[in-house]
Amino acid sequence: TDSQPVSLPPCARGPARTRRPRLCRPGGTMRIFAALCLASSAYAYSPSVGLGVRRSAATPVAASHSRVRDAPSMVADPRAKPEAFIGSTFGSNSAMFYRQGTLVLEDGTRLKGVSFGYEASVSGEIVFTTGMVGYPESLTDPSYRGQILVMTYPIIGNYGVPEDDEDAWGLPRFFESDHVQVAALIVSDYSHHHSHWNSRRSLSQWLNQQKVPALYGIDTRLLTKKIRAKGALRAYIEFEPNVKLAEAPQVTFEDPNLRNLAAEVSTKETKVYGEGNKHKILAVDCGVKANIIRSLVQRDAEVTLVPWDTPLAPLMDKFDGLFLSNGPGNPASVQVTIDNIKAVMDAQLSGEAPVKPIFGICLGNQMLGMAAGATTFKLPFGNRGQNQPVINLLSRRCVITPQNHGYALDADKLPEDWEALFQNRNDDSNEGIMHKTKPWFTAQFHPEAKCGPSDTSFLFDLFLETLDNPDKPIREALSAGKYVAEEEKPLTKVLLLGSGGLSIGQAGEFDYSGSQAIKALKEEGLEVVLINPNIASVQTNKDGQGQSPADRVYLLPVTPEFVEDVIKRERPEGIILSMGGQTGLNCGIALEKRGILEKYNVRVLGTQVDAIEATEDRGIFSDKLNEINERIAPSFACNTVDAAIAASEKIGFPLMIRSAFALGGLGSGLCYDKAQLLSMARTALASSPQILVEKSLKGWKEVEYEVVRDAADNCITVCNMENFDPLGIHTGDSIVVAPSQTLSNAEYMKLRSVAIKVARHLGIVGECNIQYALNPDSEEYCIIEVNARLSRSSALASKATGYPLA
Repeated sequence: TDSQPVSLPPCARGPARTRRPRLCRPGGTMRIFAALCLASSAYAYSPSVGLGVRRSAATPVAASHSRVRDAPSMVADPRAKPEAFIGSTFGSNSAMFYRQGTLVLEDGTRLKGVSFGYEASVSGEIVFTTGMVGYPESLTDPSYRGQILVMTYPIIGNYGVPEDDEDAWGLPRFFESDHVQVAALIVSDYSHHHSHWNSRRSLSQWLNQQKVPALYGIDTRLLTKKIRAKGALRAYIEFEPNVKLAEAPQVTFEDPNLRNLAAEVSTKETKVYGEGNKHKILAVDCGVKANIIRSLVQRDAEVTLVPWDTPLAPLMDKFDGLFLSNGPGNPASVQVTIDNIKAVMDAQLSGEAPVKPIFGICLGNQMLGMAAGATTFKLPFGNRGQNQPVINLLSRRCVITPQNHGYALDADKLPEDWEALFQNRNDDSNEGIMHKTKPWFTAQFHPEAKCGPSDTSFLFDLFLETLDNPDKPIREALSAGKYVAEEEKPLTKVLLLGSGGLSIGQAGEFDYSGSQAIKALKEEGLEVVLINPNIASVQTNKDGQGQSPADRVYLLPVTPEFVEDVIKRERPEGIILSMGGQTGLNCGIALEKRGILEKYNVRVLGTQVDAIEATEDRGIFSDKLNEINERIAPSFACNTVDAAIAASEKIGFPLMIRSAFALGGLGSGLCYDKAQLLSMARTALASSPQILVEKSLKGWKEVEYEVVRDAADNCITVCNMENFDPLGIHTGDSIVVAPSQTLSNAEYMKLRSVAIKVARHLGIVGECNIQYALNPDSEEYCIIEVNARLSRSSALASKATGYPLA
């Protein structure tokens, strides 16, 4: 009956005795909890391991209306393997039923969290890292040795953990070392149900296998603010044992930087990777990441990895260059390595040995600088994450870099024959140095980028080039790409093409982006003329509703004829096409083709008309992507129904029709047979001069990136988004989530790199949106389209990130 005692999971009950806990009384929350457990289609209760056992076919499951008395009969197969998580819950709100641990900081702060890793007390230095993907790579990064890592991104574990696999060179394929390096992991929310084609286990399972403690349900925002205010803190995690012995050792605070962490993670024997490759590189291992070795071997290098304290000068005659690896801890602890590097440099400077290139990363930057005579200091809270802006002091170009270091080089103490090469734009700390005449240079950040963006991978190419020609100065290569501004042209008045006619519930994003454009132009002291026929919009409000209103508003259709009349009357020097959606783009292309812009000497601000046309004309778009070997679905641009039928015979059904120059994808859709193709092609060609007939990728994930590029070729991705529904459902009818939820670091960063590459090749200046189809069972992708304008995704990205896109 309802009043009978209930057998609770071991983690939820107290001392072993029969009792009637309050939660089990009729109407109590335990009854609700048990009913939820019974109704779950994914998991069943097992008294041997608690909740979190994937139900096998033999596991009995009661109907959702079963009463509490049925709970004891819910016993899973005792051989069942926990697939999702161990010691965790159905959701963070039910943490009261499960094993808790306490994070203790040296300032006295105590924070309770729920365990989802190995339950053992541990101490270390608590630090934080930023980044939305890449937790398997971060946790196995040797530079995190001895540290309790706080991840600022709240969703961790969402794409599980891949298998322990090796690549063709014997390196871990998905990790940066052969085991987890962090002392412990702290997250805000642990995703109990991971979703990814490459996942073989949950994060919880992996951490238990690796014997690494982890807590969730802790306020990581509070922790991050505390670390930023007080610097990296000593901390420990403690678990209250079930049985406490009087002589049990007590966990205490420990500073891992007092240990020689580099010696702990360094190889104990010499190893060779890429044997037989052209370039012979001697690499000092102070905690080298797997992808650094891979990045060198992929470029035809044979890498000989030696322990951290190996004398280097006697070996250099056998090698073309020297590489100094990343690593954890205080650089002062590797003075032996620094002395060995200095011996190599002294021999080359004195002429005793030929000059050979030296390249260092992270700790390698600090070691080379100290060997040159500079000093290092401990940063307050370090630079760790995937989004650190760094400026090249030679070219003045800014790049986004992944970083992981707690110490920095004092570049002011460098001798005269050395100079700073890179600088952090957040705290102005040194990010790399170079010798003025020798091919010796470094990067404090991580150009190998696992995890993080690979914008600086060109440094590996430069290093390999210097191996072939060590006498060639590296300054010229590192100075390349310096922006030289064009002669400034007069600009006092700008014509803005507005959003045009809007339907209720549609295209409101263009009113929003246009009003923001007016605000930005007015802040620059420019006179703004607006054309927009819609009186019921923020753009056309005289008072601007808190925004700066346009100086003059023409309530006229956004068509070439009316726009020409306004240009003739107002004589603006510039025109903006990208804030009015598809209507503005189509009008801008027509104005250019008719020669109206040239006639009145009006220049297009931002993305030029030829780039707009390349994104709108499906034939040109396909050709442009082929020029840079980018992937699009097999397709044919067609101007007639007969051409569409001929294309379908080559592609096969089902197929996709996409209309060029169309508002909101009008006329686009899936076709499953010839009859449907005929009907849809006639409809689409009635309102569009061209359609694209392409292979259907229905069922693939749909992912978008918002990209911003300026005239100096600085290019960033503001954020990415993942559609809730797969391809086959129009984005306007779906739900989009920012940021993506099921992409791994490899997928996220690959699509990011492609987005930047495409934006640069097309000549985008301003904002654009790129949409991908991503195979849910691999890393295969295709580019669907590029919108060279503000879109509904831009408005979402602006609000989700706080970045003023629109």
